[in-house]
Amino acid sequence: MDHSVETKLISLFKLQNIESEIDRLRTYRGELPMEVQDLEDEVAGMETRLERQNEEIGQIKRLIAEKEAGLKEAQQHKARFETQIMGVKNSREFDALSKEIEIQSLEIQIAEKKIKEFKHQLDARALDLQNLTEQLEGRRNDLELKRTELGSIIAETEEEEKNLHKEVEKATKKIETRLLSAYQRIRGNARNGLAVVSVQRDACGGCFNHIPPQRQMDIRLRKKITVCEHCGRILVDADMEAMVAS
Repeated sequence: MDHSVETKLISLFKLQNIESEIDRLRTYRGELPMEVQDLEDEVAGMETRLERQNEEIGQIKRLIAEKEAGLKEAQQHKARFETQIMGVKNSREFDALSKEIEIQSLEIQIAEKKIKEFKHQLDARALDLQNLTEQLEGRRNDLELKRTELGSIIAETEEEEKNLHKEVEKATKKIETRLLSAYQRIRGNARNGLAVVSVQRDACGGCFNHIPPQRQMDIRLRKKITVCEHCGRILVDADMEAMVAS
């Protein structure tokens, strides 16, 4: 069954009022959902960095262990060669053992240098890890506070918003598909979410541009759907606003 233009305008304006109330509730929550999401992303990133740093520290410790094992082996070889050189019978054996002792001494120096470098890296990584752990703990605390704050606000408004969404479903069923699509398109493009506005002081209630007297007359007659020539919003008369609000 076709509805009159007036009925369509009333249905659209009621829908607009309901969705504006939902917008108000979401504005009440403010930037908290985005802040929570940003903090969650930041904490996740820091946890990944923490895991990577722990892996790097583990790798450095393994390198130190390898070098210390190599150092111990070189020291043992050097000690054995030094013991052997004491009982040599000729210069050729002496020269050969002296060469081995020199090689092992060089291996010891290289291993000690590498161990020192790795331990320096380990100290630096450990300090970075400590700082990151403290920062992560702080951000986790911030996240918990924001989640608690958001949860409290959602708890306050959840039931109200749920009921409003039910009203939206009822209201949209009374509006023909093509008109509803137009309304949703206008609403999506409007910065303040207003697709249906009343004429206030001879001007559009959305963009505040002047509405000519003849167009105002058409709006009051409610015989056709009139849109603002400047912003494209659907226009209704101020009397309808009062009627829908009552």
